Amino acid sequence: MKHRYLPITEDNSKEMLAVIGVDSIEDLFADIPASIRFKGELPVSSRLDEYALTRHMGALAGKNANTDRYISFLGAGIYDHHVPSVINHIVSRSEFYTAYTPYQPEISQGELQAIFEFQSYICELTGMAVANASMYDGATALAEAASLAASAARRKQIVVSRAVHPEARGVLQTYAHGLNLEIVEVGTVNGITDSDALAEAVTPDTAAVIMQSPNFFGAIEDVQAAGELIHARNGLLIVSTNPLALGLIEAPGKQGADIVVGDAQPLGIAGSYGGPTCGFFAVSEAHMRRMPGRIVGQTTDRNGKRGFVLTLQAREQHIRREKATSNICSNQALLALCASVYLSLMGRQGLKEAAQLNLQKSHYAKQTLAARSGVSIAFTSPTFNEFAIKLPEGTDMAALQSRLLAEGFIGGYDLGRAYPELEGHMLIAVTERRSKEEIDRFSVILEGSL
Repeated sequence: MKHRYLPITEDNSKEMLAVIGVDSIEDLFADIPASIRFKGELPVSSRLDEYALTRHMGALAGKNANTDRYISFLGAGIYDHHVPSVINHIVSRSEFYTAYTPYQPEISQGELQAIFEFQSYICELTGMAVANASMYDGATALAEAASLAASAARRKQIVVSRAVHPEARGVLQTYAHGLNLEIVEVGTVNGITDSDALAEAVTPDTAAVIMQSPNFFGAIEDVQAAGELIHARNGLLIVSTNPLALGLIEAPGKQGADIVVGDAQPLGIAGSYGGPTCGFFAVSEAHMRRMPGRIVGQTTDRNGKRGFVLTLQAREQHIRREKATSNICSNQALLALCASVYLSLMGRQGLKEAAQLNLQKSHYAKQTLAARSGVSIAFTSPTFNEFAIKLPEGTDMAALQSRLLAEGFIGGYDLGRAYPELEGHMLIAVTERRSKEEIDRFSVILEGSL
């Protein structure tokens, strides 16, 4: 066969066409009027043999600035964390890698148990009673949480902090359009939610308050105060969080959160140029039956042997459409398995130590950068592993990023892209993978590039 990556030979094609009863592939498009069909060949390169194709794809991939070749200080939702090698070894096994939604428990026990373990870990991390599986990512989990809150509270107003990830707020706005929800955004002061503005925004019509802690600027929010505020109005508190940070900070569930969501990417899931990732979604027991996705439960068979089954499925494919709470349906269990393997490897102490490394190294970077000419720390609020710096007025951020890249660094996120008032500010992320030497060199290069 000339092209081994094409599974069908010319003889195969002729045989299939004969079975169908047509003479050529063109005959398959006979129902499309000839006047609107494209004539000629598409302006694409000619076909390549396997060796040439491999070299071509390798050259294209080589143009990417990945975290194996560059030292990354870019976070803003996707982080350069260590991914233990055993994770890829386990998730590459065919019984996990090719698994689909485990509808049939008798042949899906391994997949079901993997999801059950993920749910258990999320409950322990977040301090919540129940967690589900199969959320696409942290952004859609947050929007689904708003939908749940509106349904539970029978209200249409959602108050969200502008310190929540701007892309997550964008997804929330998209959901809100279809659900006829009113989204009220509250500003920030010193890198955290403006408490006075939040108190003013919450009304008897507010279904929920949404906060992120650590927030988009890396700062720790006063979750408990927000919970007391919204609970006085009989609304719900939704908290988006970084699961790695929960190795150090108090679980949102213990601070009054009714729904806790987030992205599991920091837990052993590769950044992969922005995804795919895995969202998590945990609630108090009172809201269990309104959760999107699915819940795997533990039971016993007729012989008393432990087994796992899908115990709650609120999707329209499983129950009456008018009773469905969501159409979240793709199975993210492979990525949830990455997180489960990571947490099982790290354990309680390992997760705490990883979180401490992130905290300590980011604070060292903050002190080092603050000592550089032209650089100042934008906010004084306590942070985890991200913080915002202010650069000299008029700094060309695109040119600065190019200079940093030429020196082998992926710079931080340009906050001016999402926050016009923060033009000239950069969000710096420092994970456990960054060394003292890398941080020191980055600070020198940054100062020299201003």
